[in-house]
Order: sequence, then structure tokens, then C-alpha cells
Amino acid sequence: MSRKLIVAFMILVAQGSLAQGVDQERMNRDLRVAENVLVTLIQQKMEGNRMFFPLSITASYQAGVGVTFTLPADYTTPIALVFPARSYDVQSVSGGVVRRQLPAAQGEGDEWKLKDRQQLNLDSLRDLSNERIIEAARDFLADYGSLLSQLPSGEKVVITNRGDQPRAWVGSLVSAPSRMLLSVEASTDDINALRNARINRDEFVKRIKVTTAEVTGEVEPDLELLSTIFSRLYRPDLSKTFFVDGTIPYERMKNFGVVYYMRVFSANRTFNSTYDMPTVGLKDVNQQERDAKVKELYPKFESELKENILEYGRTLKSLGDQEQLVFNVALTQCYQCKIPSTLELSILGSDLKAYNEGKTDRQTALSKIVSKRGPDQ
Repeated sequence: MSRKLIVAFMILVAQGSLAQGVDQERMNRDLRVAENVLVTLIQQKMEGNRMFFPLSITASYQAGVGVTFTLPADYTTPIALVFPARSYDVQSVSGGVVRRQLPAAQGEGDEWKLKDRQQLNLDSLRDLSNERIIEAARDFLADYGSLLSQLPSGEKVVITNRGDQPRAWVGSLVSAPSRMLLSVEASTDDINALRNARINRDEFVKRIKVTTAEVTGEVEPDLELLSTIFSRLYRPDLSKTFFVDGTIPYERMKNFGVVYYMRVFSANRTFNSTYDMPTVGLKDVNQQERDAKVKELYPKFESELKENILEYGRTLKSLGDQEQLVFNVALTQCYQCKIPSTLELSILGSDLKAYNEGKTDRQTALSKIVSKRGPDQ
């Protein structure tokens, strides 16, 4: 067994030992109840707007990390649909629609003024939506965080809209402000301290960490280059595990860093309902054989992705020391395989810089990469 696989195996064993004290059935029940509570709190904050678009929140637990509640990427981003006739415009605020009649005739200059006013309105609506999400998240952590009673000391509860894909809608009829990354987190130690009256609610709220970062439209050459590098690395002819189809998009976020979005596949389905797995040279395998191979390849995929992030990510020059390089991966479907549905890997710019300058060795740098796995498939 190679050293790389030994290290990956030891990590999985360590995570398994951390999870031994958790009743998984009870944890799953607690997560589903907590999801419902958080959805209800957010919808209440949205007041009359809450019924137009449904809100789906996914919670997952990872031993040694904690619980992550993931909102849809665009839930807090208002949109405006401007129809060609310009007789009216429609704005939606995370679940509500407001229709406003426009003047019957406008000149070209007036049209641009209207767009400017629309943009200001959209920015304001976005900020209001974000404030309500943050308020609901704080209330949830303070009043209902203790529902997750199995979480050990040192773990966290995180509520975020950073999912496994960038903005899901585009189009000439759709305008929107820049999307905002939201992350609200509290430590289980603080949640338990509040529950046991060792701190009061005001002190607890002060300890909650809130991160907001605006997605920019800036194109930075080194970020573009890293996207093309990974798009090439994970084509079927080079990858030995899973592969991508097309490019790997990314979002640059002010004072946060950059997030790359990968969707990886394991096989191509044939006309006779079997599978070809190009990265491992298998053809016409059945579903059972394909799934078994996917389970075998996953640890190697995660390990190699970490190494590639370290090796190629260190070339980034536009990433600040306290900014993060993040890869959000939507994994190949493999039902009942007990592999994650998503994977997030992140590392600070300062850690990449230290490795690039020879101030840390490879193993130390690899240990700086934080892994968050989504729910098992």
C-alpha cells in the first residue's frame, strides 16, 4: 500500500473513531428536526414573503467538524425580471413578489435611470434579506442549538449559503445584485455554556461568528488559470479517479477568497444500460460493479485532490494571507455507497504561501486543508 493511501486510511479510521460515540440514527433525527426549525425561523423573518418560493435546507454532520446547514446558493439574492414591453417589472425577495407599474413611455436616458434605481432597490432588498437570514440564524443557534445534543466539545454549528454550485440562473431577462456569501457559526462549547447558564444570551450572541462576502465580477488571470488547470487535470485522459465534463467555474469573494465548483463523474452510461469508466479503463460494467469501483476510488480522489490543491494552489498571487482557496465538489452519484454527496476542501492563502516558500513541508501543508463532507449518499 502506498504512503498516500496509508495516510488516507488513517484519516478515515480516526474519523470513524470520533464518530463511534454518536448514535447515528438519533443524529439523523435531530438533523431533520433542526432543519425544519431553521426553515420555519427564516420564513417567519421573511414575513409575508415566505410562501412564494419553498426553502430547502440540508444539514449534515461530520465527526471532528460539526454540523453544517446549507441554504440554496441564491436564496438570499433578490432578482428582477424585466419584460421586453417594459409595462411592469417584478421583484422577488427570497420568496415574495412585488409587481410595480412603470410609466407608459420613457426615453433612452430615462430607461437607464430606471435600471440604476432598480439596481439600488435590488441591493437594498438583498441586504435586507441577508439581515433577516442572520437574525434567524442567531435565534436558531441561541434557542435551538442545544437540540444537537450529541455534538462533542470543539465542534461547530455552521449555517451558510455556500453550496456546491455557483449561481444557478442566468439570462438576459434576469438582473440581480452580486450574490453574498453568508456564514453564521457558533461553537458547541458556547452552545452548551448558554444551555447551562454559564453565559447569558447577550454574551452568546457576541461570540457568534458572522461572515459576509460579496461575489465580485473581477477576472483575475491567476484565478482563471487555476480553473483551466483543474479542468484539464480532471479530464478522463489524465484523471485516475473521477472526471469533470467542461470547465470549472469559480466565484471571487471580497475579503474571503475564491470558491471553485467541481461536479465530478465516474462513468458514462452506454446504450445497453451498462457503464464505461474511462479513468480506470473499464467498459460495459454493470451497476453493482460500477458502484463498487466508485467506493474504492473515492478515498484516492479526495487524497489526490488535496495534493493538487496544494501543488497548483500555491501559484495563486492574488489570494491574500487571510483569504481562502475553496473547492466545493458535487460528487458522482452512487446511491447506498456510503460516500459523501458533496465535499468541501479549503486552505488559507498564508498556508499556501508558506508551502510555496519552503517554510512548511508537504505533510504539514496538507494537514492545513480543512475537509467538510456532505451527507452520505
